[in-house]
Amino acid sequence: MSEETKRPEEEAQAVPETEEAAQTPETGEEAVPQAGEPKEKEKEKGRKKKEKGITFTREQAEQMEAAVKQLEVMKDQFIRLTAEYENYRKRTAKEKDSLYQDAKADTIKEFLVVYDNLERAANAEGGEDSPHKKGLEMIFQQYKDILKKLGVTEIEAQGVEFDPERHNAVMHIEDENFGENVVSQVFQAGFLMGGKVVRHAIVQVAN
Repeated sequence: MSEETKRPEEEAQAVPETEEAAQTPETGEEAVPQAGEPKEKEKEKGRKKKEKGITFTREQAEQMEAAVKQLEVMKDQFIRLTAEYENYRKRTAKEKDSLYQDAKADTIKEFLVVYDNLERAANAEGGEDSPHKKGLEMIFQQYKDILKKLGVTEIEAQGVEFDPERHNAVMHIEDENFGENVVSQVFQAGFLMGGKVVRHAIVQVAN
């Protein structure tokens, strides 16, 4: 057979070297080039590092710094405003309670006249067995219980040392039976509410 007849078959069977290098023998997928592989991996790693590390321009950095400072200022203003509001809330609550206590004391003071009348009536009524006296004493005790529930207590006066903050002296006597500056007689009971004087006790002081 001549060389001319063999040439077409050989050319048909021949496979380009470039295609064999470009495909894997088993799957036909593209093979990763072997030449220059380390350099490509280094470049890829370098690109990943650049993507992880974020860089900013000087203008952007200044803007972020200014934003941080503004945030600190706003935070300080918020803390101050919160403290001022808390002080205002406490102050108004205290003023409201003070107004309520004053109004309550003024109201109770007006009803103490009834206390005085009941006390005088109970003391002036007949003997111990008198039903009227017992009835008045029961009403008087009920009245005192109501005052106690409202936080009103009678000022101690008889036989104690005179206290100008709680007692109002209208008479002064010399009596050896009492110590110096001691209340010898109570003309009208005094009362306290929450430690505050609602009405001073009217008393007589000895020595």
